[in-house]
Amino acid sequence: MIIASPAGAVEPDPEHLPAGHPIVKTGRVGVLLVNLGTPDATDYWSMRRYLEEFLTDKRVIEWSRAYWYPILYGIVLNKRPQKVGKAYQSIWNTELDESYLRTYTRNQCDLLAKRIADPDGRIVVDWAMRYGNPSIKEKIERLKDLGCDRILWFPLYPQYAAATTATVNDKAFDALKAMRWQPAVRTVPPYHDDPAYIAALATSIKQHISTLDWEPEKVIASYHGIPQSYFDKGDPYHCHCLKTSRLLREHLGWSEELLISTFQSRFGPEEWLKPYTDKTIEALGKSGTKRIAVFNPGFVSDCLETLEEIAVEAKHSFIESGGENFTHVPCLNDSDAGVDVIEAIVRRELGGWA
Repeated sequence: MIIASPAGAVEPDPEHLPAGHPIVKTGRVGVLLVNLGTPDATDYWSMRRYLEEFLTDKRVIEWSRAYWYPILYGIVLNKRPQKVGKAYQSIWNTELDESYLRTYTRNQCDLLAKRIADPDGRIVVDWAMRYGNPSIKEKIERLKDLGCDRILWFPLYPQYAAATTATVNDKAFDALKAMRWQPAVRTVPPYHDDPAYIAALATSIKQHISTLDWEPEKVIASYHGIPQSYFDKGDPYHCHCLKTSRLLREHLGWSEELLISTFQSRFGPEEWLKPYTDKTIEALGKSGTKRIAVFNPGFVSDCLETLEEIAVEAKHSFIESGGENFTHVPCLNDSDAGVDVIEAIVRRELGGWA
């Protein structure tokens, strides 16, 4: 016999269990939204902890440890925390004393939970970060303790890359390794070509441009880059990005000359996917282009790479190079359209479970 707990989980009736039998809650379904990560604060040590976790991930930096660690611990982690900390300070959510990535991810979780709530409270929605807090391990353990014997985790990256989607999956499976009773699990596949995602991006871009008193001559889809060597080894990220751009052009009825794709956020000495966003924007300004719009279809939420690297640095570069009008189209964030996409994908991937 089983009895329903007030939280919606089910647990064995103690009267029908042997003496000393542990009580284990079951019967719930967990949904875990996972984004890249964020430092807890902008001070040196908070930034160093965050950067160390990020830059010691073998999926992110594939160089040999013997070569990379002396550079990382001898140079990078001594100098970069101050520089990155100042950049975070410029786009920090001072009202909540946290990064906007954390704010938007938590809001996405709360809004999704309301939308897919069931009368019995059987579905539990939570969120985590691959780097920083709250951790994937912490939240998977919490979902299991709440009675979730089935968990769907959702890496919030539309385009698959080993350095993003795969490292989320790695960390989640690491958490399962420590469990005696593992839940059944699913992971959301890439959704770079999902019709709901493409439609939401197109609507967001059109609505933003309609608020301007000028028309962009170029619209740039700026994706986070990866080293060219990762692509050469078989990473599908580049293909996913270009397919997103192609589908967007078709949806909007735009030409290849109007909507172009570039790659940002290079790190280290090796060649990355081209064309580079910063070089492209600088060249456009110098060649006489006066009006551009930039958006970031690879980011579900605005963060340092969009709010500071694009909306501030790229704008400054364009104006300095001769441009006149620059606008950054916000990410989908916690907008109705953005949560519509997340909800549609979650409902599909929960098929047969809820």
